[in-house]
Amino acid sequence: MRDEKPEKREQSPWVAVARYSEIGFMIPAALIVGYLAGLAADYFLHTHWIYLFGIVFGAVAGFVSMIRRALHASADDEKKDDTNGGQ
Repeated sequence: MRDEKPEKREQSPWVAVARYSEIGFMIPAALIVGYLAGLAADYFLHTHWIYLFGIVFGAVAGFVSMIRRALHASADDEKKDDTNGGQ
């Protein structure tokens, strides 16, 4: 077995574009999922207000996911800067 770690290849610019563009889709997607889940709950429980909680829950989940993704991306950028000697 080899104990050497394989070197990471340089990422394509398209990979970075895809990574950052998905951040913009997180909040709308989470809102839609929360809204649809709330509508389903309203239908099965015969109410007309649970969809509002679904929207709020979706918005919070979307923001949390976006912040986590952004922090992870900035940590990756800092690691890349450290390995390049700050250049």
